[in-house]
Amino acid sequence: MEKTGVLYAGKAKTIHTTADKSRMVMEFRNDTSAFDGEKMEALEDKGRVNNLFNAFIMEKLKAAGVKTHFIERLSDTESLVQNLKMLPVECVVRNRAAGSLVRRLGVAEGQELSPPVFEFFLKNDELHDPMINDYHITTFGWANEEQIAQMKALTFKVNEVLKQLFAEGDLILVDYKLEFGVVDGEILLGDEFSPDGCRLWDAKTMEKMDKDRFRQGLGEVVKSYMEVGERIGVTF
Repeated sequence: MEKTGVLYAGKAKTIHTTADKSRMVMEFRNDTSAFDGEKMEALEDKGRVNNLFNAFIMEKLKAAGVKTHFIERLSDTESLVQNLKMLPVECVVRNRAAGSLVRRLGVAEGQELSPPVFEFFLKNDELHDPMINDYHITTFGWANEEQIAQMKALTFKVNEVLKQLFAEGDLILVDYKLEFGVVDGEILLGDEFSPDGCRLWDAKTMEKMDKDRFRQGLGEVVKSYMEVGERIGVTF
């Protein structure tokens, strides 16, 4: 599909408009960032790897009954998606303690969380994506109560599907974030699902195989992304 312009250029993806206002092209770039853009680098082949990884995950979620904005993969680095009105909140599910949860609560990294912890964050780089709750969301009009309930239900459905999928590849789905949007009054999963937006550990060694490799300077970022994908059936 022919691109007509750039709607939005983020840290790692560019969203292009098309002649069809209901369709957009999502381009995955090699750019990688951490700490609200303080650390940035272009990693060779990352855009292609994340695009193929995301397409695979979106098809798995679709097969499990989770509606998403993903339509089809167009090329190595581009996918066709539905144009959604995105809700400015991030939905996070934590199956193990890691990252900001450890820093905020002083719990041990890797602690199993049962039941999993659900958190909302406001999508705002300038404010460093602050943690929010249902009351903030409804008070400031970022989403209504029905949409909040749907986002929670869909996020936990994704957890159910992907925990099992990654477990089959001897991987632990530690945590992840999702973003949702609205089209014709319906909530759909938007954005992407790749190792950029989740934590994945080797189930035997606890080796980190996600974006923490970039954050913590562990190296072999793209190689680890590819290994994760290959373990669950992605063809690169």
